Amino acid sequence: MKKHIISTNKAPQAIGTYSQAVCVTGGSTIYLSGQIPLIPETMEMVEGDIGAQINQVFKNLTAVCEKSGGSLNDLVKLNIFLTDLSNFPTVNEIMAQYFDEPYPARAAVGIKELPKGSQVEMDGVMVIEPCDYSY
Repeated sequence: MKKHIISTNKAPQAIGTYSQAVCVTGGSTIYLSGQIPLIPETMEMVEGDIGAQINQVFKNLTAVCEKSGGSLNDLVKLNIFLTDLSNFPTVNEIMAQYFDEPYPARAAVGIKELPKGSQVEMDGVMVIEPCDYSY
């Protein structure tokens, strides 16, 4: 087994010991690391309310999905971490703007805190045609 690392400058660079996404050689499953609402060009948190943060996270996930040869609609599992679960209706509202049915399986977890003071983080698992390793 060999891991193929996926990286794009259209999403925030890793701020720790992880890769933006990983595909196992010969496979079609891509594991996307968590994204918080960092602006890729500045690595600063997006300004604004929880809606702005959720939108930025979906933009970041979109960039990694596209670099991997897929799209958000190829996600089969989405994990959402919120510091305030009362923001979950906002997640649903904004998510509907980024995804087509059928939606991925999903989990939403309330947690105490996230990196850089973020209010939201998301990661996921995507399935596409076998990785072509050209990215």
